[in-house]
Amino acid sequence: MKAQTPGEPVCDNRYRVGKYFVQNFGCRATQADGAALESLLAATGLEAAEVRAGADLVVLNTCTVTSSADEDARHAIRRVHRENPAARILVTGCYAQRAPEELALFPGVEWVVGNSHKTQIAQLVTAGDLPYHGNIYVGDIFAQREFLSAPVEDAAGDRTRPNLKIQDGCNNRCSFCIIPFVRGRSRSAPPEQVVEQVRGLARRYREIVLSGINLGRWGRETGGGMRLADLIRRLLAETEVERLRLSSVEPMDFSDDLLGLMADSPRVAKHVHAPLQSGTDRILRRMHRKYRPRHYAGRVLKAHALMPDAAIGADVMVGFPGETEADFEENRRFIEDLPFTYLHVFTYSERPGTPAAGYADAVPFPVRKERNRVLREVAAAKNRAFRERMIGKTLSAVTLNEPGSALTDNYLKVELAGPREANLLVDLQIGAVTPDGLRELRHPASEVAEKGRNIIGR
Repeated sequence: MKAQTPGEPVCDNRYRVGKYFVQNFGCRATQADGAALESLLAATGLEAAEVRAGADLVVLNTCTVTSSADEDARHAIRRVHRENPAARILVTGCYAQRAPEELALFPGVEWVVGNSHKTQIAQLVTAGDLPYHGNIYVGDIFAQREFLSAPVEDAAGDRTRPNLKIQDGCNNRCSFCIIPFVRGRSRSAPPEQVVEQVRGLARRYREIVLSGINLGRWGRETGGGMRLADLIRRLLAETEVERLRLSSVEPMDFSDDLLGLMADSPRVAKHVHAPLQSGTDRILRRMHRKYRPRHYAGRVLKAHALMPDAAIGADVMVGFPGETEADFEENRRFIEDLPFTYLHVFTYSERPGTPAAGYADAVPFPVRKERNRVLREVAAAKNRAFRERMIGKTLSAVTLNEPGSALTDNYLKVELAGPREANLLVDLQIGAVTPDGLRELRHPASEVAEKGRNIIGR
Protein backbone atom coordinates (compact mmCIF):
# COMPACT_ATOMS: atom_id res chain seq x y z
CA MET A 1 0.00 0.00 0.00
CA LYS A 2 1.19 3.49 -0.81
CA ALA A 3 -0.10 5.95 1.77
CA GLN A 4 0.72 9.43 2.89
CA THR A 5 -0.27 9.90 6.53
CA PRO A 6 -1.56 13.34 7.52
CA GLY A 7 -0.26 13.10 11.07
CA GLU A 8 -2.01 12.90 14.42
CA PRO A 9 -5.83 12.78 14.28
CA VAL A 10 -7.59 15.85 15.59
CA CYS A 11 -11.11 16.17 16.91
CA ASP A 12 -11.90 19.65 15.58
CA ASN A 13 -15.43 19.53 14.15
CA ARG A 14 -14.26 21.67 11.23
CA TYR A 15 -12.60 18.56 9.83
CA ARG A 16 -15.46 16.16 10.26
CA VAL A 17 -17.68 15.01 7.42
CA GLY A 18 -21.40 15.60 7.84
CA LYS A 19 -22.96 15.01 4.45
CA TYR A 20 -21.65 12.89 1.59
CA PHE A 21 -22.42 12.56 -2.10
CA VAL A 22 -21.32 9.60 -4.23
CA GLN A 23 -21.08 10.02 -8.00
CA ASN A 24 -20.51 6.90 -10.10
CA PHE A 25 -19.01 6.60 -13.56
CA GLY A 26 -19.10 3.63 -15.92
CA CYS A 27 -20.44 0.11 -15.74
CA ARG A 28 -23.04 -1.67 -13.62
CA ALA A 29 -20.29 -3.06 -11.39
CA THR A 30 -19.15 0.47 -10.56
CA GLN A 31 -22.75 1.44 -9.81
CA ALA A 32 -22.98 -1.53 -7.42
CA ASP A 33 -19.73 -0.54 -5.72
CA GLY A 34 -21.10 2.98 -5.30
CA ALA A 35 -24.28 1.66 -3.70
CA ALA A 36 -22.18 -0.38 -1.26
CA LEU A 37 -20.08 2.70 -0.43
CA GLU A 38 -23.23 4.68 0.31
CA SER A 39 -24.38 1.94 2.68
CA LEU A 40 -21.00 1.93 4.45
CA LEU A 41 -20.96 5.70 4.82
CA ALA A 42 -24.55 5.79 6.07
CA ALA A 43 -23.72 3.09 8.63
CA THR A 44 -21.17 5.45 10.22
CA GLY A 45 -23.90 8.01 10.84
CA LEU A 46 -23.19 10.27 7.88
CA GLU A 47 -26.07 11.77 5.92
CA ALA A 48 -26.51 11.65 2.14
CA ALA A 49 -26.61 15.06 0.45
CA GLU A 50 -29.33 15.55 -2.15
CA VAL A 51 -26.98 17.42 -4.49
CA ARG A 52 -23.24 17.40 -4.96
CA ALA A 53 -22.86 21.10 -4.12
CA GLY A 54 -24.36 20.52 -0.67
CA ALA A 55 -21.91 17.81 0.41
CA ASP A 56 -18.98 18.04 2.82
CA LEU A 57 -17.52 14.92 1.18
CA VAL A 58 -17.76 14.13 -2.54
CA VAL A 59 -16.78 10.60 -3.56
CA LEU A 60 -16.05 10.19 -7.28
CA ASN A 61 -16.20 6.49 -8.13
CA THR A 62 -14.37 6.35 -11.45
CA CYS A 63 -14.12 4.22 -14.57
CA THR A 64 -11.00 3.88 -16.74
CA VAL A 65 -12.11 1.61 -19.58
CA THR A 66 -11.48 4.35 -22.19
CA SER A 67 -9.63 7.64 -22.42
CA SER A 68 -12.99 9.46 -22.50
CA ALA A 69 -13.90 7.81 -19.17
CA ASP A 70 -10.70 9.23 -17.69
CA GLU A 71 -11.51 12.67 -19.06
CA ASP A 72 -15.02 12.51 -17.56
CA ALA A 73 -13.48 11.88 -14.14
CA ARG A 74 -10.95 14.71 -14.47
CA HIS A 75 -13.68 17.09 -15.57
CA ALA A 76 -15.80 16.10 -12.57
CA ILE A 77 -12.93 16.74 -10.14
CA ARG A 78 -12.38 20.23 -11.52
CA ARG A 79 -16.09 21.01 -11.44
CA VAL A 80 -16.59 19.78 -7.88
CA HIS A 81 -13.69 21.88 -6.64
CA ARG A 82 -14.96 24.91 -8.54
CA GLU A 83 -18.57 24.70 -7.38
CA ASN A 84 -17.82 23.61 -3.80
CA PRO A 85 -14.24 24.57 -2.80
CA ALA A 86 -14.79 23.50 0.81
CA ALA A 87 -15.74 19.93 -0.13
CA ARG A 88 -13.30 17.16 0.72
CA ILE A 89 -12.91 15.15 -2.48
CA LEU A 90 -12.20 11.42 -2.49
CA VAL A 91 -11.46 9.73 -5.82
CA THR A 92 -11.84 5.96 -5.96
CA GLY A 93 -12.60 3.23 -8.48
CA CYS A 94 -10.73 1.92 -11.48
CA TYR A 95 -8.99 5.15 -12.53
CA ALA A 96 -7.80 5.61 -8.95
CA GLN A 97 -6.34 2.10 -8.96
CA ARG A 98 -4.59 2.66 -12.30
CA ALA A 99 -3.14 6.16 -11.90
CA PRO A 100 -3.37 7.39 -8.28
CA GLU A 101 -0.47 9.87 -8.45
CA GLU A 102 -2.03 11.55 -11.47
CA LEU A 103 -5.32 12.09 -9.64
CA ALA A 104 -3.70 13.19 -6.40
CA LEU A 105 -2.30 16.29 -8.14
CA PHE A 106 -5.72 17.83 -8.72
CA PRO A 107 -6.69 20.71 -6.41
CA GLY A 108 -9.23 19.68 -3.82
CA VAL A 109 -8.45 15.95 -3.91
CA GLU A 110 -7.79 14.85 -0.34
CA TRP A 111 -7.84 11.08 -0.86
CA VAL A 112 -7.18 8.74 -3.77
CA VAL A 113 -8.36 5.25 -2.82
CA GLY A 114 -7.92 2.35 -5.23
CA ASN A 115 -10.27 -0.61 -5.56
CA SER A 116 -7.78 -2.46 -3.34
CA HIS A 117 -8.81 -0.27 -0.38
CA LYS A 118 -12.39 0.62 -1.22
CA THR A 119 -13.79 -1.18 1.82
CA GLN A 120 -11.77 1.15 4.10
CA ILE A 121 -13.27 4.40 2.77
CA ALA A 122 -15.81 4.86 5.55
CA GLN A 123 -13.05 4.57 8.18
CA LEU A 124 -10.73 6.94 6.30
CA VAL A 125 -13.22 9.77 5.94
CA THR A 126 -14.55 9.59 9.51
CA ALA A 127 -11.17 9.50 11.25
CA GLY A 128 -11.35 13.23 11.98
CA ASP A 129 -7.87 13.80 10.54
CA LEU A 130 -6.66 17.25 9.54
CA PRO A 131 -7.25 17.72 5.80
CA TYR A 132 -4.12 16.82 3.87
CA HIS A 133 -3.92 16.98 0.10
CA GLY A 134 -3.26 13.84 -1.91
CA ASN A 135 -3.42 10.92 0.52
CA ILE A 136 -2.98 7.77 -1.60
CA TYR A 137 -4.26 4.36 -0.59
CA VAL A 138 -3.55 1.84 -3.33
CA GLY A 139 -2.25 -1.71 -3.00
CA ASP A 140 -1.97 -5.02 -4.84
CA ILE A 141 -5.36 -5.53 -6.45
CA PHE A 142 -4.58 -9.19 -7.11
CA ALA A 143 -4.44 -9.78 -3.37
CA GLN A 144 -8.00 -8.49 -3.01
CA ARG A 145 -10.40 -11.19 -1.82
CA GLU A 146 -13.19 -9.06 -0.35
CA PHE A 147 -16.42 -8.70 -2.30
CA LEU A 148 -17.89 -5.21 -2.18
CA SER A 149 -21.44 -5.00 -3.47
CA ALA A 150 -24.90 -3.73 -2.72
CA PRO A 151 -28.01 -3.72 -4.91
CA VAL A 152 -28.30 -0.65 -7.12
CA GLU A 153 -31.92 0.32 -6.71
CA ASP A 154 -31.79 3.57 -8.65
CA ALA A 155 -30.01 2.71 -11.89
CA ALA A 156 -30.15 5.85 -14.04
CA GLY A 157 -33.27 6.98 -12.20
CA ASP A 158 -35.22 3.87 -13.23
CA ARG A 159 -36.00 2.46 -9.77
CA THR A 160 -37.83 -0.53 -11.20
CA ARG A 161 -35.00 -2.84 -12.30
CA PRO A 162 -32.35 -3.08 -9.55
CA ASN A 163 -28.88 -4.24 -10.55
CA LEU A 164 -27.17 -6.81 -8.33
CA LYS A 165 -23.45 -7.43 -8.83
CA ILE A 166 -22.65 -11.06 -8.03
CA GLN A 167 -19.16 -11.34 -9.54
CA ASP A 168 -16.09 -9.10 -9.70
CA GLY A 169 -12.68 -9.17 -11.37
CA CYS A 170 -11.46 -11.05 -14.43
CA ASN A 171 -8.83 -13.72 -15.09
CA ASN A 172 -8.69 -13.06 -18.84
CA ARG A 173 -5.89 -10.99 -20.34
CA CYS A 174 -7.34 -9.40 -23.46
CA SER A 175 -4.61 -7.26 -24.98
CA PHE A 176 -6.74 -4.10 -25.09
CA CYS A 177 -8.28 -4.28 -21.60
CA ILE A 178 -7.06 -2.64 -18.40
CA ILE A 179 -9.90 -3.99 -16.23
CA PRO A 180 -8.12 -7.09 -14.78
CA PHE A 181 -5.34 -4.80 -13.53
CA VAL A 182 -7.75 -2.47 -11.72
CA ARG A 183 -10.37 -5.03 -10.60
CA GLY A 184 -8.19 -8.02 -9.76
CA ARG A 185 -8.87 -11.73 -10.09
CA SER A 186 -12.31 -13.19 -10.59
CA ARG A 187 -14.25 -13.66 -7.38
CA SER A 188 -17.88 -14.51 -6.69
CA ALA A 189 -20.46 -13.46 -4.15
CA PRO A 190 -21.39 -16.48 -2.00
CA PRO A 191 -24.58 -18.19 -3.23
CA GLU A 192 -26.28 -17.75 0.16
CA GLN A 193 -25.66 -14.00 -0.02
CA VAL A 194 -27.04 -13.80 -3.55
CA VAL A 195 -30.15 -15.78 -2.59
CA GLU A 196 -30.80 -13.54 0.42
CA GLN A 197 -30.29 -10.34 -1.59
CA VAL A 198 -32.56 -11.51 -4.40
CA ARG A 199 -35.16 -12.65 -1.90
CA GLY A 200 -35.23 -9.18 -0.37
CA LEU A 201 -35.31 -7.38 -3.73
CA ALA A 202 -38.07 -9.66 -5.02
CA ARG A 203 -40.41 -8.34 -2.33
CA ARG A 204 -40.22 -4.88 -3.93
CA TYR A 205 -39.32 -5.36 -7.60
CA ARG A 206 -40.60 -7.42 -10.51
CA GLU A 207 -37.29 -7.66 -12.40
CA ILE A 208 -33.72 -8.00 -11.08
CA VAL A 209 -30.60 -7.69 -13.24
CA LEU A 210 -27.61 -9.90 -12.34
CA SER A 211 -24.28 -8.39 -13.32
CA GLY A 212 -20.53 -8.75 -12.96
CA ILE A 213 -17.23 -7.88 -14.58
CA ASN A 214 -17.14 -11.40 -16.05
CA LEU A 215 -20.53 -12.71 -14.99
CA GLY A 216 -20.25 -16.09 -16.69
CA ARG A 217 -17.32 -16.97 -14.42
CA TRP A 218 -19.48 -16.86 -11.30
CA GLY A 219 -18.62 -19.83 -9.08
CA ARG A 220 -15.50 -20.82 -11.05
CA GLU A 221 -13.00 -20.23 -8.26
CA THR A 222 -10.98 -23.24 -7.16
CA GLY A 223 -13.22 -25.62 -5.28
CA GLY A 224 -16.42 -24.01 -6.47
CA GLY A 225 -18.94 -26.66 -7.43
CA MET A 226 -21.72 -24.40 -8.72
CA ARG A 227 -21.99 -22.63 -12.06
CA LEU A 228 -24.10 -19.66 -13.09
CA ALA A 229 -26.93 -21.88 -14.35
CA ASP A 230 -26.98 -23.68 -10.99
CA LEU A 231 -27.23 -20.37 -9.16
CA ILE A 232 -30.13 -19.25 -11.34
CA ARG A 233 -31.98 -22.50 -10.67
CA ARG A 234 -31.51 -21.95 -6.95
CA LEU A 235 -32.78 -18.37 -7.20
CA LEU A 236 -35.86 -19.55 -9.09
CA ALA A 237 -36.50 -22.29 -6.53
CA GLU A 238 -35.81 -20.34 -3.33
CA THR A 239 -37.08 -16.83 -4.09
CA GLU A 240 -40.24 -15.26 -5.46
CA VAL A 241 -38.39 -13.24 -8.11
CA GLU A 242 -40.66 -12.81 -11.11
CA ARG A 243 -37.95 -12.06 -13.66
CA LEU A 244 -34.16 -12.39 -13.70
CA ARG A 245 -32.13 -10.75 -16.43
CA LEU A 246 -28.46 -11.48 -17.13
CA SER A 247 -26.28 -8.55 -18.13
CA SER A 248 -23.19 -9.43 -20.19
CA VAL A 249 -21.84 -13.01 -20.39
CA GLU A 250 -18.78 -14.05 -22.40
CA PRO A 251 -19.84 -16.10 -25.45
CA MET A 252 -18.32 -19.41 -24.43
CA ASP A 253 -19.94 -19.16 -20.99
CA PHE A 254 -23.35 -19.34 -22.68
CA SER A 255 -23.33 -23.11 -22.23
CA ASP A 256 -26.06 -25.36 -23.58
CA ASP A 257 -27.22 -25.74 -19.97
CA LEU A 258 -27.52 -21.98 -19.44
CA LEU A 259 -29.20 -21.33 -22.78
CA GLY A 260 -31.62 -24.20 -22.21
CA LEU A 261 -32.54 -22.83 -18.79
CA MET A 262 -33.12 -19.35 -20.24
CA ALA A 263 -35.32 -20.78 -22.99
CA ASP A 264 -37.37 -22.99 -20.67
CA SER A 265 -38.05 -20.61 -17.80
CA PRO A 266 -40.59 -17.79 -18.22
CA ARG A 267 -38.92 -16.13 -15.23
CA VAL A 268 -35.61 -15.58 -17.04
CA ALA A 269 -35.51 -12.76 -19.58
CA LYS A 270 -34.98 -13.77 -23.19
CA HIS A 271 -31.94 -11.57 -23.53
CA VAL A 272 -28.46 -12.70 -24.58
CA HIS A 273 -25.63 -10.18 -24.49
CA ALA A 274 -22.32 -11.76 -25.55
CA PRO A 275 -19.27 -9.51 -26.19
CA LEU A 276 -17.92 -10.12 -29.69
CA GLN A 277 -15.22 -7.41 -30.09
CA SER A 278 -14.41 -8.63 -33.61
CA GLY A 279 -15.76 -11.12 -36.11
CA THR A 280 -12.32 -11.45 -37.69
CA ASP A 281 -10.13 -14.37 -36.68
CA ARG A 282 -6.84 -12.50 -37.06
CA ILE A 283 -7.98 -9.58 -34.92
CA LEU A 284 -9.45 -11.87 -32.24
CA ARG A 285 -6.05 -13.55 -31.95
CA ARG A 286 -4.30 -10.19 -31.58
CA MET A 287 -6.86 -9.27 -28.93
CA HIS A 288 -6.05 -12.52 -27.06
CA ARG A 289 -9.73 -13.47 -27.08
CA LYS A 290 -10.37 -17.15 -26.30
CA TYR A 291 -12.73 -18.03 -29.15
CA ARG A 292 -12.81 -17.84 -32.92
CA PRO A 293 -15.63 -16.42 -35.06
CA ARG A 294 -17.07 -19.87 -35.72
CA HIS A 295 -17.32 -20.57 -31.99
CA TYR A 296 -19.08 -17.27 -31.38
CA ALA A 297 -21.50 -17.82 -34.27
CA GLY A 298 -22.34 -21.26 -32.92
CA ARG A 299 -23.41 -19.84 -29.55
CA VAL A 300 -25.49 -17.04 -31.08
CA LEU A 301 -27.23 -19.34 -33.54
CA LYS A 302 -27.97 -21.82 -30.74
CA ALA A 303 -29.52 -19.03 -28.65
CA HIS A 304 -31.59 -17.85 -31.62
CA ALA A 305 -32.81 -21.38 -32.38
CA LEU A 306 -33.95 -21.86 -28.76
CA MET A 307 -35.39 -18.33 -28.39
CA PRO A 308 -36.35 -16.90 -31.81
CA ASP A 309 -37.67 -13.64 -30.36
CA ALA A 310 -34.83 -13.10 -27.89
CA ALA A 311 -32.76 -9.94 -27.78
CA ILE A 312 -29.25 -10.80 -28.93
CA GLY A 313 -26.67 -8.08 -28.43
CA ALA A 314 -22.92 -7.69 -28.60
CA ASP A 315 -20.07 -5.32 -27.85
CA VAL A 316 -18.01 -4.67 -30.99
CA MET A 317 -14.73 -2.78 -31.22
CA VAL A 318 -13.53 -0.96 -34.33
CA GLY A 319 -10.10 0.44 -35.10
CA PHE A 320 -8.06 -2.09 -33.11
CA PRO A 321 -4.34 -1.85 -34.02
CA GLY A 322 -3.65 -3.62 -37.29
CA GLU A 323 -7.29 -3.77 -38.38
CA THR A 324 -7.13 -3.44 -42.16
CA GLU A 325 -9.99 -2.49 -44.45
CA ALA A 326 -10.28 -6.19 -45.38
CA ASP A 327 -10.48 -7.12 -41.69
CA PHE A 328 -13.21 -4.57 -41.11
CA GLU A 329 -15.24 -5.78 -44.09
CA GLU A 330 -14.94 -9.36 -42.83
CA ASN A 331 -16.16 -8.17 -39.45
CA ARG A 332 -19.08 -6.28 -40.99
CA ARG A 333 -20.19 -9.29 -43.05
CA PHE A 334 -19.93 -11.56 -40.00
CA ILE A 335 -22.18 -9.22 -38.02
CA GLU A 336 -24.69 -8.84 -40.84
CA ASP A 337 -25.03 -12.62 -41.15
CA LEU A 338 -25.94 -13.16 -37.48
CA PRO A 339 -29.33 -12.47 -35.84
CA PHE A 340 -28.21 -9.56 -33.69
CA THR A 341 -30.94 -7.25 -32.46
CA TYR A 342 -28.62 -4.50 -31.20
CA LEU A 343 -24.91 -3.66 -30.95
CA HIS A 344 -22.79 -1.54 -28.63
CA VAL A 345 -20.11 -0.23 -30.99
CA PHE A 346 -16.91 1.08 -29.40
CA THR A 347 -13.96 2.83 -30.98
CA TYR A 348 -10.64 1.38 -29.81
CA SER A 349 -9.00 3.52 -27.13
CA GLU A 350 -5.38 2.99 -26.10
CA ARG A 351 -5.09 2.08 -22.43
CA PRO A 352 -1.65 2.62 -20.82
CA GLY A 353 -0.28 -0.63 -19.44
CA THR A 354 -2.00 -2.93 -21.92
CA PRO A 355 -0.10 -4.84 -24.65
CA ALA A 356 -2.20 -3.33 -27.44
CA ALA A 357 -1.17 0.19 -26.43
CA GLY A 358 2.34 -0.67 -27.57
CA TYR A 359 1.38 -2.07 -30.98
CA ALA A 360 2.97 -0.02 -33.73
CA ASP A 361 0.24 -0.35 -36.39
CA ALA A 362 -2.37 2.02 -34.96
CA VAL A 363 -5.44 2.76 -37.09
CA PRO A 364 -5.86 6.51 -37.83
CA PHE A 365 -8.60 8.15 -35.76
CA PRO A 366 -10.67 9.31 -38.77
CA VAL A 367 -10.73 5.70 -40.02
CA ARG A 368 -11.81 4.44 -36.59
CA LYS A 369 -14.60 7.01 -36.53
CA GLU A 370 -15.87 6.05 -39.98
CA ARG A 371 -15.88 2.34 -39.15
CA ASN A 372 -17.84 3.10 -36.01
CA ARG A 373 -20.43 4.96 -38.10
CA VAL A 374 -20.78 2.06 -40.55
CA LEU A 375 -21.40 -0.52 -37.83
CA ARG A 376 -23.86 1.74 -36.05
CA GLU A 377 -25.86 1.90 -39.26
CA VAL A 378 -25.79 -1.90 -39.51
CA ALA A 379 -26.95 -2.12 -35.90
CA ALA A 380 -29.77 0.39 -36.45
CA ALA A 381 -31.06 -1.56 -39.46
CA LYS A 382 -31.00 -4.84 -37.55
CA ASN A 383 -32.76 -3.31 -34.57
CA ARG A 384 -35.46 -1.78 -36.76
CA ALA A 385 -36.11 -5.10 -38.50
CA PHE A 386 -36.32 -6.86 -35.12
CA ARG A 387 -38.81 -4.31 -33.79
CA GLU A 388 -40.97 -4.60 -36.91
CA ARG A 389 -41.19 -8.36 -36.33
CA MET A 390 -42.76 -7.66 -32.95
CA ILE A 391 -45.82 -5.86 -34.38
CA GLY A 392 -48.97 -7.83 -33.53
CA LYS A 393 -47.23 -9.91 -30.86
CA THR A 394 -47.94 -9.86 -27.14
CA LEU A 395 -44.80 -9.25 -25.08
CA SER A 396 -44.22 -9.40 -21.35
CA ALA A 397 -42.76 -6.16 -19.97
CA VAL A 398 -41.97 -4.35 -16.75
CA THR A 399 -43.35 -0.83 -16.43
CA LEU A 400 -40.65 1.75 -15.78
CA ASN A 401 -40.41 4.75 -13.51
CA GLU A 402 -40.30 6.85 -16.68
CA PRO A 403 -43.99 7.70 -17.22
CA GLY A 404 -45.73 5.84 -20.03
CA SER A 405 -42.94 3.39 -20.80
CA ALA A 406 -42.02 -0.24 -20.23
CA LEU A 407 -39.17 -2.63 -21.05
CA THR A 408 -39.98 -5.96 -22.63
CA ASP A 409 -38.63 -9.36 -21.78
CA ASN A 410 -36.59 -9.12 -25.01
CA TYR A 411 -35.13 -5.70 -24.19
CA LEU A 412 -37.31 -3.32 -26.19
CA LYS A 413 -38.69 -0.02 -24.94
CA VAL A 414 -42.45 0.31 -25.32
CA GLU A 415 -44.56 3.45 -25.32
CA LEU A 416 -47.68 2.54 -23.37
CA ALA A 417 -51.19 3.19 -24.66
CA GLY A 418 -52.23 4.69 -21.34
CA PRO A 419 -50.94 5.46 -17.85
CA ARG A 420 -49.83 2.54 -15.71
CA GLU A 421 -48.19 2.32 -12.32
CA ALA A 422 -44.43 1.70 -12.39
CA ASN A 423 -42.88 -1.62 -11.33
CA LEU A 424 -45.54 -3.96 -12.73
CA LEU A 425 -45.21 -6.97 -15.01
CA VAL A 426 -47.72 -6.59 -17.83
CA ASP A 427 -48.54 -8.22 -21.17
CA LEU A 428 -48.49 -5.71 -24.00
CA GLN A 429 -49.86 -6.16 -27.51
CA ILE A 430 -47.56 -4.32 -29.89
CA GLY A 431 -49.18 -2.03 -32.43
CA ALA A 432 -46.34 -0.12 -34.09
CA VAL A 433 -42.68 0.82 -34.06
CA THR A 434 -41.44 4.23 -32.92
CA PRO A 435 -38.13 5.85 -33.92
CA ASP A 436 -36.30 3.93 -31.18
CA GLY A 437 -38.78 1.44 -29.73
CA LEU A 438 -42.32 0.10 -29.90
CA ARG A 439 -45.82 1.39 -29.22
CA GLU A 440 -48.54 -0.59 -27.46
CA LEU A 441 -51.66 -1.21 -29.52
CA ARG A 442 -54.37 1.24 -28.53
CA HIS A 443 -57.63 -0.69 -28.30
CA PRO A 444 -60.95 1.07 -28.99
CA ALA A 445 -62.10 0.42 -25.41
CA SER A 446 -59.04 2.17 -24.00
CA GLU A 447 -59.60 5.12 -26.34
CA VAL A 448 -63.19 5.52 -25.10
CA ALA A 449 -62.01 5.31 -21.48
CA GLU A 450 -59.33 7.91 -22.10
CA LYS A 451 -61.83 10.28 -23.76
CA GLY A 452 -64.09 9.86 -20.73
CA ARG A 453 -61.24 10.78 -18.39
CA ASN A 454 -60.49 13.85 -20.49
CA ILE A 455 -64.15 15.00 -20.35
CA ILE A 456 -64.26 14.51 -16.58
CA GLY A 457 -60.94 16.33 -16.26
CA ARG A 458 -62.43 19.37 -17.97
